[in-house]
Amino acid sequence: MLTMHEVHKAIGLMLVLAACTREQTVSPKPTPESAREAILETFSVPTRPALIPTVDTSQHSVPLDQIYFDTFNPANRAVPLDQATPELVERLIDAIPPIHAPKYEPAAAADWLDDEDMIIGYATGEQAWAYPIRILNFHEIVNENLGGEPVLISYCPLCFSGIVYSRRLGDQVLTFGNTSALYESDMVMLDYETGSYWWQVPGQAIVGPLTGEQLEILPSTVTTWRGWRELHPDTQVLSRDTGFERNYDRDPFASYAEILDGGRFAFPVGEAARDPRLSPAAVVLALKVEGTAVAYPLEASAPSVIHDEVGGIPVAIFLDPGSRTGAAFHPVAAGELLHFDWTEAGPIDENTGSLWDLAGRAIDGPLSGEQLKPLPTKTSFWFAIVAAEPNIEIRGTVDGN
Repeated sequence: MLTMHEVHKAIGLMLVLAACTREQTVSPKPTPESAREAILETFSVPTRPALIPTVDTSQHSVPLDQIYFDTFNPANRAVPLDQATPELVERLIDAIPPIHAPKYEPAAAADWLDDEDMIIGYATGEQAWAYPIRILNFHEIVNENLGGEPVLISYCPLCFSGIVYSRRLGDQVLTFGNTSALYESDMVMLDYETGSYWWQVPGQAIVGPLTGEQLEILPSTVTTWRGWRELHPDTQVLSRDTGFERNYDRDPFASYAEILDGGRFAFPVGEAARDPRLSPAAVVLALKVEGTAVAYPLEASAPSVIHDEVGGIPVAIFLDPGSRTGAAFHPVAAGELLHFDWTEAGPIDENTGSLWDLAGRAIDGPLSGEQLKPLPTKTSFWFAIVAAEPNIEIRGTVDGN
């Protein structure tokens, strides 16, 4: 059995490889010095503002000593915010570089993606975009404007948490970067406009002048490349031409779920994150309506539809465990509340016998062309969801009933 020191060393190596190394300098055992040099190289990102406000730590909603900076130095890996020097804080901004000017390619050109590769999918109207986890492992944040909406595509590899937020906050449009810090072993972002720190999974500002503010979550899907491509054959795909040299063919976090399920976290977590109702790395679909938070495990043995009521409204949850995919909808079309059964062809509503796809579109039958209203969801490891929502309910069972 590995000692805790060995566990942290192994996790540290994965993180250094994911965040810091350039493709031509990757080595099996990077030294702290080479990792440091690689971090410093990332600060030449041309789209980063010359001056980002220093975070105001007098305003915070979580204890400062529980926010840990990853220094990428195995000798002193985790430094609490209340002990971090201003120089360290400044130096670590965007050490994991966000993508501010994304480039795209058509689905047919993305032959470098395997069918089972996971992506974050976002669609509006007839347009769709796919953000491969292969790329997000190394960047975590994409600032973009899609379909007239300023959006934040966010992903924390330590949480398997793929979430899309609006970058609008009141009359402001925020631009996000990476602090290199973690809270509850989850990414802490910052906005360039105020320097406030944001906890990724809840989308909430936890330090700085915007403390307590909440980002609006937008409907998105975490699914396989094959599943997304079948739903959206004209999708655009984030290109590997990111402006950075990274080995996007390598997944440094491939074995991380096993480490989590052994009860070992990359960075300290509180009691809520250790909730034993599910294993830490169980993948769940989380939905919150009118203050009621519900998690649906994505480990069922067969595809299914769960009919539920959350926050006083009826919802239909389409689950496809084979691709660890889930989607939530308000199940009303043509003025009628629908009830679905899962068949070999997919979800069919009992009301009219129409066939629907996982995007909530009727593709055959009397309701063909109708679209269910998608509800914003979060896909993540259980530990990160329950840390953000300690009172969350679990609904649906491992056999899909």
